Amino acid sequence: QVQLVESGGGLVQPGGSLRLSCAASGNIFSVNTMGWYRQTPGKERELVAGITTTGTTNYADSVKGRFTISRDNAKKTSYLQMNSLKPEDTAVYYCNARIMRLEFLGTYLEIWGQGTLVTVSS
Repeated sequence: QVQLVESGGGLVQPGGSLRLSCAASGNIFSVNTMGWYRQTPGKERELVAGITTTGTTNYADSVKGRFTISRDNAKKTSYLQMNSLKPEDTAVYYCNARIMRLEFLGTYLEIWGQGTLVTVSS
């Protein structure tokens, strides 16, 4: 069994910062792309940031210059550093990864974390 476990969500005031972590575990041979998405009630899940194995990143326009995605390949972990948070950043944040399992070499599986709530409010 493979899974992504997120941590780091919580309540923060506008202008504050939070750092989310997402660790992959299980019978994993390799982790390909990793990303962070967010969702609010009544809206579709949207991409916040993504990162490739070589460190190439992409961001939603709404978070450029404020959020930074990074990863530690040895730890199979991605991070989302969120600065200058705004009330409109309030959402459940989900991490995502494409992983190759030891028992299915050559095939990638897309998996999701359970979600972590970020609330930006005074």
